[in-house]
Amino acid sequence: MKHIISPTDLSVSELSELLDLSEEIILNPKKFADVCRGKKLATLFYEPSTRTRLSFEAAMLNLGGNILGFSSADSSSAAKGESVADTIRVISSYADICAIRHPKEGAPYVASTYSTIPVINAGDGGHNHPTQTFTDLLTIKNLKGRLNNLTVGFCGDLKFGRTVHSLINALARYENINLVLISPEELRVPAYIREEVLKTNNIPYTEVRDLEAAMPSLDILYMTRVQKERFFNEEDYIRLKDIYILDDKKMTFAKKDMLVLHPLPRVNEIATEVDDDPRAVYFKQAEFGVYVRMALIMKLLEVL
Repeated sequence: MKHIISPTDLSVSELSELLDLSEEIILNPKKFADVCRGKKLATLFYEPSTRTRLSFEAAMLNLGGNILGFSSADSSSAAKGESVADTIRVISSYADICAIRHPKEGAPYVASTYSTIPVINAGDGGHNHPTQTFTDLLTIKNLKGRLNNLTVGFCGDLKFGRTVHSLINALARYENINLVLISPEELRVPAYIREEVLKTNNIPYTEVRDLEAAMPSLDILYMTRVQKERFFNEEDYIRLKDIYILDDKKMTFAKKDMLVLHPLPRVNEIATEVDDDPRAVYFKQAEFGVYVRMALIMKLLEVL
């Protein structure tokens, strides 16, 4: 039995198989409409979510399976003090596979150590978000045709952004990846990412503050929102929340084939005028999230 807690829990070859299967689903979704008939997915969401929870549920329904779970800790026995370990012990007898989102880093890993069904980390604090990473990789592979020889810019909240941390971890395994890390000093990528991921894997990277100056070199721009829920000080959030706003003017500095990704939700960091630019692919990215989660569920349940 396999759990997915980190994006690197899949080898590069396993990830390649997952993305190939995802692209097969894109081309022929009806082929997979009944492969999970009789199977149940539990979604345990201790933290708010729109895309991740609903895309997991859509994925299982598209496969002919069923769903159960909760969308808030307040509506579960966690409100009574039940531990994650006890919850997963119970859920393991109700469902065949589980997706868990939790505000505490490491909670999905703890769940996996007590679970008798596959556990998928649907986001834990500022740590990891592997299925968003698989979605990001599918978007890049499908629309760019490759996952190597890329200059990728990450812009915004690089300190607390678990999607950023997960994707950096994943991209570090591909050839000729260059990273441009665009943030204010207060939101720089954590030291452990620089030391344990970038330097250990000899990934070239630069840390800059100016988005406009970085634009011309990028093949991918990964925008992120400044996350109010991760700040301890509201004054700092207010000061930093609108520090980067991607608009049509800034897009004029980008390559004609650069892609703009965003894990969503968006607040102010991408002006709505950019939505009409063919390089803005964040809504297509959200759609791809269903296909990659369908593929992952099939792989973990070994139904193919």
